[in-house]
Amino acid sequence: MRIGIDLGGTKTEGIVLSEQNQSIERIRVPTPQHNGYQAIIENIVELINQLESAVNVTCSIGIGTPGSIVKKTGLLKYSNTVCLNDKPLQADLEQILNRKIQIENDANCFALSEAIDGAAQGYNNVFGVIMGTGVGGGVVINQKILSGPNGMTGEWGHNILHTDGSECYCGQKGCVETYLSGPGLVNKYRLKTGETIDSVETLLELAKSGDSIADKIMEDFYDNFARAISYIVKILDPEIIVLGGGLSNIGQLYTHTARRINNYFSKPVSVTISKNVYGDSSGVRGAAFLGGQK
Repeated sequence: MRIGIDLGGTKTEGIVLSEQNQSIERIRVPTPQHNGYQAIIENIVELINQLESAVNVTCSIGIGTPGSIVKKTGLLKYSNTVCLNDKPLQADLEQILNRKIQIENDANCFALSEAIDGAAQGYNNVFGVIMGTGVGGGVVINQKILSGPNGMTGEWGHNILHTDGSECYCGQKGCVETYLSGPGLVNKYRLKTGETIDSVETLLELAKSGDSIADKIMEDFYDNFARAISYIVKILDPEIIVLGGGLSNIGQLYTHTARRINNYFSKPVSVTISKNVYGDSSGVRGAAFLGGQK
């Protein structure tokens, strides 16, 4: 059996998968981010102990995290749960648990889950996209996560989409994330109208009801998505791109994108874009599958 842990900023979720990839135990607890790094370590260990006690089996352990482990240093980087940054999360957990564990970026876990038995099952070259509060990505080749020395493989959210474009919290301008994330879209409506809306769902309703500004923002969103995806196709040429995160529920991403992507190629290309199968469960399921990764 395999344990997967999805370490989020507000919640930490654990799952036990059987050999047939069925969920047989699942627990969700708050992430004690405000109490710091040590509290998060203790929270993960307690969750693992609860899961193993529930099934009475010693399991392999995989953890999906915000951010990535840098291979050279063993330290976690780029996490929006900032107390994890520059910490030896994997080494500390292995010492306490007295066994090897696997840790990967949460977008990689999403891509792995969908590649093994989700929307990308049967495909060899898979790019997984997460678009929600932020924008992330992961690459899976032959059901194995492709990773590099800096833990940056697939992380397209801070590629420059528009030179001298919108300012990003990372310090750059024009990042993909500022154009394709939920907060980025909501912020654009506020900047153009002076009005604050609560969600992308509200923005979509405004566009449908004839709000010309909301409609223009969404049209730009579809074009920016196509442009950003075209860069991935030119570099990786994936057999399938699987979308996850809250914005993956926007149906026009699947109906509008193929035509618009070809605006960025001299000759037409074929790109398969699919919605995920497992939704919010993809990350924690992918973490469980890390036990079989080397």
